[in-house]
Amino acid sequence: MRKYTLLFLLFAITSSYAQEIQNIQSTIDVELWKPFKKAFENNDAVALNALYADEVLRVTPNGIDTENNFKKGNIKRFINHKKNQTKVMLDFWFDSRKTNTATSYEVGYYRMQLVKPEKTDTIYGQFHIVLKKIDGQWKITQDWDTATINGKTIGKLDFEKQRPQQF
Repeated sequence: MRKYTLLFLLFAITSSYAQEIQNIQSTIDVELWKPFKKAFENNDAVALNALYADEVLRVTPNGIDTENNFKKGNIKRFINHKKNQTKVMLDFWFDSRKTNTATSYEVGYYRMQLVKPEKTDTIYGQFHIVLKKIDGQWKITQDWDTATINGKTIGKLDFEKQRPQQF
């Protein structure tokens, strides 16, 4: 009987912790990912940049940015999008999320469609993002993305393995 009581307690604790993590991830979705998607789709660099911490490690195929140059790039890119009447449609899904009360490591795939008056360009990629809770707010502290994995270009079939996140 004692064995079953211990198993029940272990199950209850594990279940409670899993629920807590799920609640934290739901909070992250509302506080960070929903505004992230909205900022991209509204070409709002100020709102997008506000979701990043003051100190960010940003890594892309172009190199490492530890000086927040990408934030200036967001402003320029979104000004150009508005000038060229480019609408952005961003979709993504999570392949893996490891979260505790102060940090979350999130891996997933994205599809960004740049809808221009003359054509639509579609970009696919994978992201690895570290979030930290800073002064009560979830912020992006590390942002890595790529368009290739093991030399293979990420494409439509890779993205369509799961349904995009819905907010």
